[in-house]
Amino acid sequence: MSKLIDHAVPLIRAVVIHPDFGERSSRSAADRLEEAAGLARALDLDVRAEEVVRLRKTTPATLFGSGKVEELAALIRAAEAEAAVIDDQLTPVQQRNLEKAWDCKVIDRTGLILEIFGRRARTKEGRLQVELARLDYERSRLVRTWTHLERQRGGTGSTGGPGETQIELDRRLIADRIVKLKSELEEVRRTRGLHRKQRQKAPFPTVALVGYTNAGKSTLFNRLTGSEVMARDLLFATLDTTQRTIRLPAGRPAIIADTVGFISDLPHELVESFRATLEEVGEADLILHVRDIASPDTVAQSQDVEAVLKQIEQPEGKDRRILEVWNKIDLLDPEAREAIEGQAARANTDAVAVSAWTGDGIEPLRHAIAARIDDDPETEVTLDPSQGEALAWLYEHGRVIGRDTDGEGRMRLTVRLDPQAMGRFEQRFG
Repeated sequence: MSKLIDHAVPLIRAVVIHPDFGERSSRSAADRLEEAAGLARALDLDVRAEEVVRLRKTTPATLFGSGKVEELAALIRAAEAEAAVIDDQLTPVQQRNLEKAWDCKVIDRTGLILEIFGRRARTKEGRLQVELARLDYERSRLVRTWTHLERQRGGTGSTGGPGETQIELDRRLIADRIVKLKSELEEVRRTRGLHRKQRQKAPFPTVALVGYTNAGKSTLFNRLTGSEVMARDLLFATLDTTQRTIRLPAGRPAIIADTVGFISDLPHELVESFRATLEEVGEADLILHVRDIASPDTVAQSQDVEAVLKQIEQPEGKDRRILEVWNKIDLLDPEAREAIEGQAARANTDAVAVSAWTGDGIEPLRHAIAARIDDDPETEVTLDPSQGEALAWLYEHGRVIGRDTDGEGRMRLTVRLDPQAMGRFEQRFG
C-alpha cells in the first residue's frame, strides 16, 4: 500500500526527455538523462518517466520528427504529465509547437537551469544576475510566454493591430529592465573591485573553489573554514558566493571563496550575467578545481568545468594556477582508492586526493595550497623578547617558516612577506 504524502503545494508531474545526437557529447546518453532528471528533481518536479530519444537530424519546427512527437505524446499522456523537460536548447518555435502537440508545459535545458537558479538565489546580487539571465532568455519568447498577447493585423495589412503594439511595448519594457539590471550589476562589480583592492592591502592571497555542480565544493569549504554553508546531495544546492578566511600551515591567512557550480552546456545567459561573481575566480591567486573522483563522468565533468573557465577573463599579467582536488575518495572501493591516492601523490600530478566528508587528505591539501600561493620572498627577522606585538604581526600578515631562540632570548625568524607588507612592518617596528 503506497504512503500518501500531503503536500501543501502538489508537485508538478513531469517527463524528462534527452535527445541523443550521438558523438556530439563525450558523455553517455544514460548519464546525460540521469543528470537532466536530477535537475528536474532539484526544481521539485515529480519525474514520472525518463526517455532517451536518438536523433540523426533535427526537425526545425519540433526538434523531433512527427512520428516521434506522436510517440512521446502517448508517453506524456500515460504518465499524466503536466510538463515535459527537454534536455537540449529549444528555439521559441520548437517550444511553442511541442506545447501545442503535447498539450503541456515544455521546458528546455536553459529554462530549467534558469528556474533552479531563480529559486536558489538568496543575495540581492544573485537575484539580480538570475533576473537578467531570465529576461535575456525570455526576450525572444514573448509570443509563447506572454499568453495575453495576440498578433492582429489591421484591415489594410499595412499596420499593426493592438496586439502587435502590446508585444512591442512589452519588448521595450523588457529591454528597459535589462538596461537597469546591467547598471545595478555594474555597481555590484565596482563594489567587488573596491573590496578586492581593500583585501590586496592586507594582503591575503585568495583561493577560489570551482567545480561541477554537486562535486562537494560546499562540503570542502565547510571542512576548510569551519563554516556551515548549506551542503546537500543536490544539483545547485548553493548558488551565492561565500567568502571566509582560512589559516594555512604556519598560521598564514588566506581568503577562500565558494562559487556557483558549473554544469555541461551552462547557458550563455548565465555565464554573461554571473560575470561579476565569476570575476572572483579570474582574480584568485589559486583555483581549486574540485572533482567528484568517484563519478564515472569525472573526466567529462572536468572538461566541462575547464570550458567555462576559459570564458572567464584573466587579469593582464596574472598566471592562472589550478590545483585539482579529487574529492569523495571515501566512495571508492579500497583498490580504486589506493590507485587514485597513488596517482595524486606523484610528483608530476597537480592534484590532492581528499574526502571532504570524512576529512581524509585535508591537511595535505592545506600544505599544497600554502606551497602554491607562497611565492613571497623569504626575510630574516630578529626580535627581542619584548617585541611580542611585532611577532604577532608577522604571524598575522606573513608566514613564519622558521624560528629559533638564541641564548639571550632573542628570536630569529625566517618569514615570507610580500614587499608591501615588509615595508609596513619596517615602518611600524623598525
